Amino acid sequence: MAATRPPQGATGTGGTGGSSRGGGAGPVRGAARAVGRALHFPVTGTARGIRKATHAHGAGESGLGKLIELHAVNGAGDVMITVALASTVFFSVPTDEARGRVALYLAITMAPFTVLAPVIGPLLDKLPHGRRVAMAGTMLARALLALIISGAAASGSLELYPAALGVLVASKAYGVVRSAVVPRLLPPRFSLVKANSRVTLGGLLATGVAAPIGAGLQSIGSPWPLYGAFVIYMAGAFLSFTLPAKVDSAKDEDIALLAADERHLHGPHRKEELKRPGLRTVGPAVTNALGANAALRCLSGFLIFFLAFLLREHPLTGESAAVSMGIVGVAAGAGNALGTAVGAWLRSRAPEIIIVTVVAVVLGAAIVAAVFFGAFLVACLAAVAGFAQALAKLCLDALIQRDVPEQVRTSAFARSETLLQMAWVFGGAVGIVMPLNGTLGLAVGGAFVAVGWLTTVRGLLSSARHGGTARARVA
Repeated sequence: MAATRPPQGATGTGGTGGSSRGGGAGPVRGAARAVGRALHFPVTGTARGIRKATHAHGAGESGLGKLIELHAVNGAGDVMITVALASTVFFSVPTDEARGRVALYLAITMAPFTVLAPVIGPLLDKLPHGRRVAMAGTMLARALLALIISGAAASGSLELYPAALGVLVASKAYGVVRSAVVPRLLPPRFSLVKANSRVTLGGLLATGVAAPIGAGLQSIGSPWPLYGAFVIYMAGAFLSFTLPAKVDSAKDEDIALLAADERHLHGPHRKEELKRPGLRTVGPAVTNALGANAALRCLSGFLIFFLAFLLREHPLTGESAAVSMGIVGVAAGAGNALGTAVGAWLRSRAPEIIIVTVVAVVLGAAIVAAVFFGAFLVACLAAVAGFAQALAKLCLDALIQRDVPEQVRTSAFARSETLLQMAWVFGGAVGIVMPLNGTLGLAVGGAFVAVGWLTTVRGLLSSARHGGTARARVA
């Protein structure tokens, strides 16, 4: 017993020493892990929070959450391109020269897009099995074009303009495909209005985060926002393929025609109607709502270009041109976000009445801003226009879900989005050629809204009275 005690004591001492050494290393390792977690938490914690928000209420299982994240990436990339082009085409030269450059940009980019836009929807209708490939393709194209623009901007080459055209067309094509994908990813008991509002809010939040980052990169050097856009778009191309395979399925889908009924068809569509009675039209409520939305989208494009030059020449009191445009941009973005939130809260209640009301409010705001032109009223008009555009678009989504048969609903979304984008292009083209007179310019913007409101109010109110009983017909 006595002989065995020293080894045990020695063993115990050695064990104690080993335990002591391990005890010393353990706290160090624990502290290192704690520091690592603290450093990673801003990234991993934010990513988990975003994933939890985008995948809530069944959106993760249906695939809608992935589309929300993809649209956020799209918005971030687009705002990087916008920051780079604004500094290259707009802020880097005197006002008169900048106006000429933007006019050239519009002539080279917007005019061809107006011709190409009507082709995008029908072309994608013929390629329904490649929606993920199409979305990834628009991302890859913009990634490569961002690099081309970075080189062209540095050298002053005219390659800048066709590259900008490619970015614009790819961005609009993405919007058309995205509109067609949403109906395929609805979670159970999820309306199209709620789904589209989530997608839109995701894009707005990403734009708000990416805009100051883009400005910071611009302060480092003019190519850096374009390099950032390249990385973002490459990530978007990867995310496109993570969408569920069902978005490529065209089972039971058909093509919609943006006409109230068979009597309003013209040209080749009219001839086809003679062979196929009951062609796939979308109904009067949808066409009237589409007209009102086109007026608001036209006003949006007009205000962006007109106010950009007006505020550069006559900035808000006590502010620089860049700050003035930033204030108006933030007001428009806040209005858009609020309109999206309100649209999701209203849940498709009386969409015709809502559209008529918000368009009338925008018309009144435009008239007041034109008559009593001032900095505060300009910012208010931007906010009201952003609010109305978002809310009216969600009401249009509700009408498409209510009145358009399911087999043509995807096509109706794609084609209506194409038409709205063309309206934005037209408004932007008018905004660039307007004299820099605030009262005159806002009066012209109000005229766009007045035409849309007067031509659609009767049809929308009639649809509201009938409760949407007039349905689109399908062959």
